[in-house]
Amino acid sequence: MNTTISPAIAPRLLGDIGGTHARFALVHGDGTPITQEVTLSTGQYPDLATAAQAYLQQAGHPAVRQACIAIANPIDGDVLKMTNNHWQFSIEATRKQLGLDSLLMLNDWEAMAMAALALKGADLEQIGSGEAVPDAPKGLIGPGTGLGVSSLVRSRRGDWVPIAGEGGHVSLSPTCAREADILRVLWRSHPHVSAERAISGMGLENLYRAICELNGTEAEPLVAAQVTARALAGQDVACEEALECMCRLLGNAAANLAVTLGARGGIYIGGGIIERLGDYFAQSGFRAAFEAKGRFENYMQRIPTYVIRAKQPALMGCAMALGVLHGQPQ
Repeated sequence: MNTTISPAIAPRLLGDIGGTHARFALVHGDGTPITQEVTLSTGQYPDLATAAQAYLQQAGHPAVRQACIAIANPIDGDVLKMTNNHWQFSIEATRKQLGLDSLLMLNDWEAMAMAALALKGADLEQIGSGEAVPDAPKGLIGPGTGLGVSSLVRSRRGDWVPIAGEGGHVSLSPTCAREADILRVLWRSHPHVSAERAISGMGLENLYRAICELNGTEAEPLVAAQVTARALAGQDVACEEALECMCRLLGNAAANLAVTLGARGGIYIGGGIIERLGDYFAQSGFRAAFEAKGRFENYMQRIPTYVIRAKQPALMGCAMALGVLHGQPQ
């Protein structure tokens, strides 16, 4: 009996590599959902190939010949050296090590932009007012280990084009005296304070320490998850201010993206940090900061902002890049 798997339904490897976690899954070309999702710690592996091999072993050694991996890094040539962890590797050497016919590498937020084409209904939670203008550009932004930024624009031919960027490394822009004071504290440690120095996991830790210094209190050695937990529980005023400050700074960064891009198609908010905030984010100062653009306040009020609630959207984007998942934006 012929047991050869048709190339059309052969499993493809999907990956979403961040500074802290490496998420893998499989997808087939027969319309079935993404399956066998596993999250590994990047700190436990020296590079992508080793982590992918560990996943494939857990998945039962599927006969994978194609892969699409989204990674929190610019894709510029064959050798990738990650900004927010120790991984450095050759794409071609990784392809050969994994025995793949093809290995497509995407910036993680390029994959998020592609996933926006398939998000609908419960996948999105709208924060504030506004209504998306059909065919207008869409912006994506979200804090995790770093701050991811991308966009999605309609070409003259009518297809949607994802655009990867490194907008997390723009200069942090304070909007009030308190934020300016925090920025001055951060300047002592970082000659260039990028947006992700305050709007990310490490950014939340930076904000907490800066606020403690400004308050004249001693900062505890808290990691981002602890700052978030204390803030949500109302247990620490510095943690509470740090989380609220991050949400407002994210609102301002999202607004800057929106006006720069003309993103009347909406701004999509992702990232692991926002996912863990639950209902808090909608009640935070994010949307007020987003709309606070002076003479352009009315313009900003008309732009919708959505929190991405879909699970593993970057993996969805990878599947779309391989042509085994399709969708159109709302």
